[in-house]
Amino acid sequence: MRRFIPLLLAGLLVLLPATADARPGLGTSMGSRGSNTWSSQPYGAAPLQRSMTPGSSSYGNPGYAGYGSYGYGYHRPFFGGMMGGLLGAGLLGMMLGGGFFGFHGGFGFLGLLLQLALLFWLARWVFRSFIGMPAMAGMGGYARGLMPQPGPVGGGYGAAGAGNRPLALAQPDFQQFTQLLLGIQATWSNVDLNGLSAMATPEMVSYFAEQLAELQSRGVHNKTSDVRLLHGDLSEAWSEGNREYATVNLRYAMIDVTTDNAGHVVDGSATEHVTVNEFWTFLRAPGGQWQLSAIQQTR
Repeated sequence: MRRFIPLLLAGLLVLLPATADARPGLGTSMGSRGSNTWSSQPYGAAPLQRSMTPGSSSYGNPGYAGYGSYGYGYHRPFFGGMMGGLLGAGLLGMMLGGGFFGFHGGFGFLGLLLQLALLFWLARWVFRSFIGMPAMAGMGGYARGLMPQPGPVGGGYGAAGAGNRPLALAQPDFQQFTQLLLGIQATWSNVDLNGLSAMATPEMVSYFAEQLAELQSRGVHNKTSDVRLLHGDLSEAWSEGNREYATVNLRYAMIDVTTDNAGHVVDGSATEHVTVNEFWTFLRAPGGQWQLSAIQQTR
């Protein structure tokens, strides 16, 4: 039996989530873009994979469907990652002579099912009880980078939704977008949910909280630093109802490193920059402050 243990461990590692793309958003496309969430995408942007906006054109205020709710029904990836790690640990324990909690003897398959059920309910209780607690640390210093003057509008003004109006932006708007890029990277690295909630919609904060919890459940921590905005282009900007939206194509470089609890690097490099190209959508009430509303990867 012992000679098969390395093969079984390799199989378990394949099933566990990878740590690549550990920056805010984990390299996925998520969030809401008002009436353009499903009907219109900027040129070169990947479709959204997750959104609280219903996938229908017949809704009243598309940009705020589910806004103000942390939507626990959407948290399957956290449970998948956490339960995957626990399951792997439990199977390893059985191969070495014990169960999930070191039990020995005659419970067999029924005992395994009971332990799995207990772990599931324990994980759900921990997540719902503690994931919304106050932040662990402050924002820290912002990295450097300035939003350049916007070039030609890549995808035109978003006007797919009924009643959308083109929106003109000024240089202070682009400066605010830059600060949000840098601030969200810093608060993500500090696991600062309070800081994130000041810069992103509740929908995006719920996704970030879920992803940070997933990383923590796997015993790793992601940190981004020395963020440098290389280029930023306005893709589309529009107004609908009492909300204003702007989607910007951001290309930026940064140090993106993931370490374990002992501080050992498990992914990325502490010295080499990586370059990221994403579409960020920002949302505000007229005259208010912009907040991050969606992140989309490039095709």
